[in-house]
Amino acid sequence: MTLPHGFVIELDRHTRVLDDGRALVGGFPTRLVRLTPRARRLFDGTTLRVRDAASALLADRLLELGMANPVVERLPELPDPRYTVVVPVRDRPRQLDRLLAAIGTEVPVIVVDDGSRDPGAVAAVVAKHRTRLVSLPVNVGPAGARNAGWRLVTTPYIVFADSDTVLAPGTVSTLLRHFADPRVAMAVPRITALPASGAGWIARYENGRSALDLGAHPAAVRPGTPVSWASTACAVMRVDALEGGFDDRMRVGEDVDLCWRLVEEGKRVRYEPAATVAHAHRTRLDDWFLRKLVYGTGAQPLAERHPAFIAPAVFAPWSLAFVALLLAQRQWSITAAGAVLAGAGLQIARKVDGTRHPHRLALRLTAGGAVNAVAQTSALLTRHWWPLTVAGCLMSRRVRRATAVAALTGLALEYRRDQVLLDPVRYGVARRLDDLAYGTGVWLSALRGRSSVALRPRISR
Repeated sequence: MTLPHGFVIELDRHTRVLDDGRALVGGFPTRLVRLTPRARRLFDGTTLRVRDAASALLADRLLELGMANPVVERLPELPDPRYTVVVPVRDRPRQLDRLLAAIGTEVPVIVVDDGSRDPGAVAAVVAKHRTRLVSLPVNVGPAGARNAGWRLVTTPYIVFADSDTVLAPGTVSTLLRHFADPRVAMAVPRITALPASGAGWIARYENGRSALDLGAHPAAVRPGTPVSWASTACAVMRVDALEGGFDDRMRVGEDVDLCWRLVEEGKRVRYEPAATVAHAHRTRLDDWFLRKLVYGTGAQPLAERHPAFIAPAVFAPWSLAFVALLLAQRQWSITAAGAVLAGAGLQIARKVDGTRHPHRLALRLTAGGAVNAVAQTSALLTRHWWPLTVAGCLMSRRVRRATAVAALTGLALEYRRDQVLLDPVRYGVARRLDDLAYGTGVWLSALRGRSSVALRPRISR
């Protein structure tokens, strides 16, 4: 399967061009790619258009490494872009009416009533919009409801849309362009908040830091990268890529499981923020807190299915030694941590030897790795390991000091990045409640499954 002629990619914002285009560094994990003179001539600035077998091979390699992304508005159109929308719903007639009105009547829609308490209200909305209704006698959860609709689809593509979403005009047509890449199995849009989602402090926090909003930049969806999973609250898929469908044994995390199964099969999942969908976020404190906790309970089922992907943090050996020395808080800790960084920098410099400024590049990469290690450690202490952190704080001043620094450092980094319309104090409270809820769910699932896989970091070389 090769990329078609006319397929256009652009270097990712994290990919650096070195030595007048003779090398590229970037991707996840970070790689150095040296370009031949012929390969350099294929680029027009930071973009590359597939014209022949050589350009198709290079473009595919850069996409696979996470060093480039498709330029969606310049991708060729599909010869057969027909699709069917599948909407799983349980009650929510008002939200369903809003969604079906946004979809319109030009495409086939299958509404799956997942055991509503008031099926008549759902049926009335479906009849109003003249769409197809499938009624399930009992509630089977979102995975089972989506599967029930998927099995009835006869078009090449399927759009899953939850009833509490609203698709913007052009969302589906934009996502369909990604399927010009024959390896793409699923494409997902950016999920933002509905304007009517609320105006309280939890609403403002969720509007800026929702787990469903994957950010403003396109990316491949792959474990261990900044976009490690994607929600199927709205997603476009090749019907023939679904194969076994969603795992209907899962009530939560079924979308993550599907993404990771596709990646394991060698398929691609693309995140495209140029396509947007509005979502009615939960904004009542109790409802929001419970939903975050429920999200966390998906950790253990995912650990059973994907133990290599579920780790809450991934460290290189040197970065683990670096943060361990900082946490030790001894008189010699800073000196020893500096020595670890120096050793890592020299090792990286040897790997990038041949570039124009190997030591300068190694310093930049080492510093980035150190910041990332600190951020991951902060997340571990305040989110995934918070029960252990609390116990440690009760017994040790050193643990209290490390926790305070980690918490404040994490908040500072995130607050600047997230640009939430909320003052730092309320943002900090909301962030800690978010961590408390999710972390509690992870621990509950780990205890239920009698396994610590979802709590253990992974060391990667």
